[in-house]
This record gives sequence, C-alpha cells and structure tokens, in this order.
Amino acid sequence: MLRLSRSPKTAVVVREQRLEDERMHDIELLLESLFRREEVTLRLIADCLYDVGSTNLLNRRVHSQPLNRFMKVIARRSKPIFRFFMLRWSRKNCPQLIAKWLHSQVRFSPSEVVLPEIQHPESNAIT
Repeated sequence: MLRLSRSPKTAVVVREQRLEDERMHDIELLLESLFRREEVTLRLIADCLYDVGSTNLLNRRVHSQPLNRFMKVIARRSKPIFRFFMLRWSRKNCPQLIAKWLHSQVRFSPSEVVLPEIQHPESNAIT
C-alpha cells in the first residue's frame, strides 16, 4: 500500500486553500443575498443600461431619421420584457461572476509573492 507523507507545510497549504474556498463561497452567498434584497436597484440599473444601449444601438444601425424614431418607440415598449430577462439572468449569474472577479483581484501568481529570506547565523560570520 502506497502512503503519501504530508509535510507540515503541505497541511498548512491545504488548510489555507480550504479556508480561501470557504470565504469565497461566503462572498458568493452574500452577493446572492444582496441581489435579492436590492431588486429595485437592480431594476433601475437594468432600465438605465437598456435606455443607453438601445439608443446607441439604434443610432449606430438605423440612419433613416423617421425609421430611427419609430424603432426607439418600439424599443421603449419592449423594455419590460428586457427587464424580466435581465433580472433573471443577473440573479443567476452575477454573484458568481462578481465573486470570481473579486477573487482574481486578491489572488496573486507565485511570481508576485515575495517570501522573506531567512539568513542563517553562520552565513553572517566573518571568515
């Protein structure tokens, strides 16, 4: 039977990784709670994004002035449908996306981590 020996350093790394995973899961749960509690704010954000996005898209794609005005009226009427799907998508996906982005902001690659050098007393002795 093959046994893998774990050094104390490995156990510490495993413990730290487990703690990191738990904390990131906590952040995701908090974000889900935030999205449920702040639905009115999310609706207002969706409305603003829809207004700006639909106007910019129609101005870019439809160059005929009468047709542009007509399409903007249609876009205003379709806002409730957009809002429904935006809210459903946001509640489902945004907490995970935001949590992953936040995690990427606090995770450092091994080349960025600077470990302090440990000097041995013998190396400082003058020979």
